Amino acid sequence: MDFDFNLILVPATLIFVAIWLLDKFVLKQRQTRGKGNENFIITWAYDFWPVLTVVLILRSFLYEPFNIPSDSMVPTLETGDFILVNKFDYGVKLPIVNTKIIDTGHPERGDVAVFRYPPQPTISYIKRIIGLPGDHIVYDHGQLIINGQKVEKVPVEFSREKDRMDTPNSMYHKETIGEHTFTMRELENVNVARQAPFINYVDNGKYSTENGLYWEIKVPEGYYFAMGDNRDQSADSRFWGFVPEENLTGRAFYIWMHKEPGFKMPSFNRNGMID
Repeated sequence: MDFDFNLILVPATLIFVAIWLLDKFVLKQRQTRGKGNENFIITWAYDFWPVLTVVLILRSFLYEPFNIPSDSMVPTLETGDFILVNKFDYGVKLPIVNTKIIDTGHPERGDVAVFRYPPQPTISYIKRIIGLPGDHIVYDHGQLIINGQKVEKVPVEFSREKDRMDTPNSMYHKETIGEHTFTMRELENVNVARQAPFINYVDNGKYSTENGLYWEIKVPEGYYFAMGDNRDQSADSRFWGFVPEENLTGRAFYIWMHKEPGFKMPSFNRNGMID
């Protein structure tokens, strides 16, 4: 998810609105010549500015579609899923500049959130919010502990649609974080945290010990800690740090389509709410 469509949508909408206003109050070609007899650019402006304006408002302030490009959120989200993101939940922001103008809410613990990747904000990432501002997070030999409370973790049998991409050492667990209960995936004897730069090399209050099997951090005010549901195949906050509040885009809430790579038809068998 590395292109902001608003970079095209916003200028196009402004240009067509400007041409429409110019004809409406200055040129008046449609009024004098009649509909369809004006310059073709003016015809386009009349036809397209209402549609573009509606699309811009919906994408910028309410809902925006995204495509999942990797398996970092398996099994919650698969590569090729098309999702809808609620942008209103995390505050109304101006498009392109991403300046918040109305504070309508903040992420809740366990939300699946889209945000601008902190090291490279032109790229959008999607992960699960594990830690809120002020949270103390401990990882102790596979067990997450948030503010002294163990995250409920129950082994489950799980069958993926894409079994060919799974491995014999895959382990699935049900976790409950906040109001969200979901299935997450780990790889036995892999422990990606042992190679995670942020929790191993950055002085964030506590260094990783026991080769990544134990670590703890304190989330600063104005920031969030995010992890992928595919725990051992996710480049997340363990690698690059906290998510600044101003980088948040919105809450992913619905899968509306799925498409495999190549010349394959899209399917709708994965449609449903995202927990």
